[in-house]
Amino acid sequence: MSYLVNKVQEQLKNAITTAVEKSVADGTFTSSPAAGFNVEVPADRANGDFSANAAMVWARELHNAPRKIADAIMAHIELDGTYFVRAEVAGPGFMNFYLGDRYYADILKDIRVKGKDYGRSDYGKGKKINVEFVSANPTGPMHMGNARGGALGDCLAAVLDWAGYEVSREFYINDAGNQIDKFALSLDIRYQQLFKGEDAVELPEDSYHGEDIKVRAKEFADVNGDKYLACSEEERRKALVEFALPKNIQAMKDNLTKYRIEYDTWFHESVLHNDGELTDTIKLMTEKGLTYEKDGALWYKNIEVQTKRLLAQGLKQEDIDKLELKDDVLIRANGNPTYFAADIAYHRNKLAVRDFDTAIDIWGADHHGHVARMQGALDAIGVGGDRLDVILMQLVRLTRDGEVVRMSKRTGKAITLVDLLEDIPIDAVRFLFNMREPGSQMEFDLDLAVEQSAKNPVYYCQYAHARICSIIKKLAEDGITARDCSEDELELLKADEERELIRHLAALTGEIIVSARNYDPAKITRYAVDLATLFHKFYNACRVNCDDEKLMQARLYLCICVKDTIKNILEMLHITVPESM
Repeated sequence: MSYLVNKVQEQLKNAITTAVEKSVADGTFTSSPAAGFNVEVPADRANGDFSANAAMVWARELHNAPRKIADAIMAHIELDGTYFVRAEVAGPGFMNFYLGDRYYADILKDIRVKGKDYGRSDYGKGKKINVEFVSANPTGPMHMGNARGGALGDCLAAVLDWAGYEVSREFYINDAGNQIDKFALSLDIRYQQLFKGEDAVELPEDSYHGEDIKVRAKEFADVNGDKYLACSEEERRKALVEFALPKNIQAMKDNLTKYRIEYDTWFHESVLHNDGELTDTIKLMTEKGLTYEKDGALWYKNIEVQTKRLLAQGLKQEDIDKLELKDDVLIRANGNPTYFAADIAYHRNKLAVRDFDTAIDIWGADHHGHVARMQGALDAIGVGGDRLDVILMQLVRLTRDGEVVRMSKRTGKAITLVDLLEDIPIDAVRFLFNMREPGSQMEFDLDLAVEQSAKNPVYYCQYAHARICSIIKKLAEDGITARDCSEDELELLKADEERELIRHLAALTGEIIVSARNYDPAKITRYAVDLATLFHKFYNACRVNCDDEKLMQARLYLCICVKDTIKNILEMLHITVPESM
């Protein structure tokens, strides 16, 4: 929460605690209560700016009815020296408190002082968090799940940074294992077909059939001709992968940069294989008795590990049996490690080697069964499964004219991230993908995303900023420039629309903290839309260029606070901030 919101809450808690101590001193109560209580903002502002449930919480300890406790507190409470000017008891013992004019003036002063840092806090205390997202398979184009995951991961990382964490954005490149073998096979067949014909060499059903494979094979042939037809299959496939994979990875980097995502780390899975970390992890698991051999393969005792964890969590054995847990292969009979084995080594690298306090992964909802076994494996090797948080992201449905859209008009094929970024403004893509919680299914309206009206949430927020810039410019043309305002002048902002707008401005830091705590950047996009709505409401009700010069300057001061706050939010989310529209 902002410095001032935190300050008024502390003032209120101290005033209530002091009042109850005075009630004990004068014999109203026999002992001081030990239980904590909450101070919060009521849903209905008619019930005060803040309310406290102390009387309810202390009823058992003080052996009195909540109403009697509340009345005793009110008889002793001192509000002098606080931002509060009035307090009352309602109903069975609710205590409601009302802020004075100075609070609203000081909120605006605080916003102007903090400037581009307004909204930041030290809530995270500099704890190191790794946010891994997208991590698309480099063997093909990025899809809609990657598009949503990119916007979600990047904006979540930004929110965590603003909440005081040390954040590192990471992309995990799956450049080893079965998918690379399949990639090599697919490229090889397409390469051979260029010279022998498609009927001469058949592409297996379980290989990659995308047009992108044909393109890479053709590019390889343009450089090398048919000389690799005479080479061994192993040599030919190795050359094809070494040619095509870097191009695919660079294309992903270029497209994600266009999407305004800059990663701190591009981590190659092959490093785990080549540097011995995967081998060390398997050795550690074996030493801890977590593996066994069967049918020539090395298996992980997932059933045993998960059962212990679930029993410790209070689940009954019969309920665990219903989960039909299975053990997992770590090393196949052919000697190749599985993706799961590499994943354990990768997360051990994040948490034990690079020493992040928390690793956040954004996965598709279809990976939900993988979460518990990954956390269990990390617990079992002593890394701490509770340090891995997985955000499961639901699918995206693209719609146009109310109908589901599956194919690109331009290519006639499934819509990729590249298609989306070419057809839809990037501002809209990033903002709209963060309008819903990650765990909710999302419908992305392509028509809405390109609409330049108040119906489009990002346009609406950008327009509020541009409108304020226009107000400032027009006043300047009339010879009026913004100046600093005294507290007395800012206290002139008493209209309901002005107070409601200031209260919302005051909530930004707290919203960012809750957003970071819940891993939900959608709270911030919704906050921005609400801020724009409240500004337009204020603007329609309160004329800025009014006859009272002091009130005019106070309203202009408020406008600038709104403008700067919108700018902070949009820039935090890597969205452009136009000054005219």
